[in-house]
Amino acid sequence: MAGRTILLTGAAGFIGSHTAERLLRRGDVVVGVDNFNDYYSPSQKKDNARVLGEYTNFHLVQGDIRDKKLLARLFSQNRFDAVIHLAAMAGVRASVDDPEYYFDVNLSGTLKLLEATRANHRPNFVFASTSSAYGRTKQLPFVETDTADRPLAPYPASKRSAELLGHAYHHMHGIDFTAVRFFTVYGPRNRPDMLPYLVMDNIRKGKPLTLYNNGQMHRDWTHVDDIAAGLVAASDRRLGYEVINLGRGEPVLLLDFVRSLADLAKSEAQWTSQPMPAADVSYTFANIDKARRLLDYCPRVSTEEGIRSFFEWYESQA
Repeated sequence: MAGRTILLTGAAGFIGSHTAERLLRRGDVVVGVDNFNDYYSPSQKKDNARVLGEYTNFHLVQGDIRDKKLLARLFSQNRFDAVIHLAAMAGVRASVDDPEYYFDVNLSGTLKLLEATRANHRPNFVFASTSSAYGRTKQLPFVETDTADRPLAPYPASKRSAELLGHAYHHMHGIDFTAVRFFTVYGPRNRPDMLPYLVMDNIRKGKPLTLYNNGQMHRDWTHVDDIAAGLVAASDRRLGYEVINLGRGEPVLLLDFVRSLADLAKSEAQWTSQPMPAADVSYTFANIDKARRLLDYCPRVSTEEGIRSFFEWYESQA
């Protein structure tokens, strides 16, 4: 499928930059949009963008997905084969403090991008969603047939709403819309607000880490290389309307993950415990049968390998 032209929103971010590189390496043209907001340091995203800028088939556009004129210009200048929509305000807990902004970016921004897609030959649309859409489901592993209608915070509510909006555009306008629900993504270029980065920062500074529920929570840690592979596979396939889990399918105790990083750092993990927030869940666990069937998805990076790859990247940034 090489040689396509892809619109990739959030291209300079953690997952976006890895996805862009995978597309670029196989010969696709990538038009990457990013607004370099300050949810975390824009300098990290600019570093990611510099790496992508080494590819002649990458074109960076600094802008906001809510800018209708910008989207109209991009679609008039390019005939996109697919849109991979990663741009969003992230973070379950942060969304509680500013729900209006989260819905403006995550839902209204998606609406504007769907409108541009509808008006311009309807390229395949891949939407980055979240496992937190499942809320406190009793179904383990998490499976896409779950109604996922009890989100616990504005962030998952905004993402689930955008999934439903995608169905409306598929039904009314024939847009192929695949929502991929990410489970806990980690690896090189990890955002600094995410646990692996926080663990290493606290070890370096000699400060105890705050762990909820004493670290007795399981997460389906999924390496960013596997997530990027799933996104590219979804962009290659027109599936009508689908919601698909992208995880590893092997939950790991959060405290064990922390201790593995501490072992690599040759340090003792120190932490203090706090009660689990109301917007959090104690367990995530992806059923990935559908991803295997529809996307030929096969996560390849073990948790041990993934933790080491993150650790080596973190150390290289010091």
